[in-house]
Amino acid sequence: MALIRQGINPITFPGLRLTISTEESKQILEDYDPKVIISASGMCDAGRIKHHLKHNLWRPDSTILFVGYQSPGSPGRRILEGAEEIKIFGEPVAVKAKIESLRSLSGHADKNGLLEWIGGFKEKPRQVFVVHGDDEVATEFAMTLSEKGYSAMAPFSGTRFDLATGKFIEITRGVLLSKAAKARMVSDSYTRLKLTSKKLQEMIEASTGLPNKDLEKFTKDLEKLMEKYQR
Repeated sequence: MALIRQGINPITFPGLRLTISTEESKQILEDYDPKVIISASGMCDAGRIKHHLKHNLWRPDSTILFVGYQSPGSPGRRILEGAEEIKIFGEPVAVKAKIESLRSLSGHADKNGLLEWIGGFKEKPRQVFVVHGDDEVATEFAMTLSEKGYSAMAPFSGTRFDLATGKFIEITRGVLLSKAAKARMVSDSYTRLKLTSKKLQEMIEASTGLPNKDLEKFTKDLEKLMEKYQR
């Protein structure tokens, strides 16, 4: 920000050439001099990066450097995980280039950044869904949010939530395939417990006006249940 105030563009440097149009970007492929091509990846499944990969991924003298997150199942993720071949524009392209990754750089905020962001809301969100990131990371962050008092979960595909009523229609359970999946199951169980606690609160609020005898019994039953599971 200090550089910008001084009228200095921090992302401009000698030798940098910007390509505005798609045609200009394609012209790079006609220049065989050594160069560094900086392109938005879009998980390598959309945009100009596909043209650059098609013409350089098969070259042993090229290096493909990832500096952003690549989601599971995306072409970029498959390349990072050692795929020998991927399809680009419907054609198979061999992966012969050197593949590198800078995991310390990303366009997304880190854990502390996300916590600071969500903590900035004047009114706390009623329900938080963590849907971006690897399974184990999403689950751990959802649990961190839960520990801080948010109703949060990392939902499995198929989970349905009614935004109008603020209630879950269906919570899909995952298949245990790894330790990460097991951790996620624990998170889902905790989420169901949190949902039940909300229903219990609704029952308590709706019990206003019931006879004292019924209220006393309800209270004693709850106290016994809490004693049973108290740690």
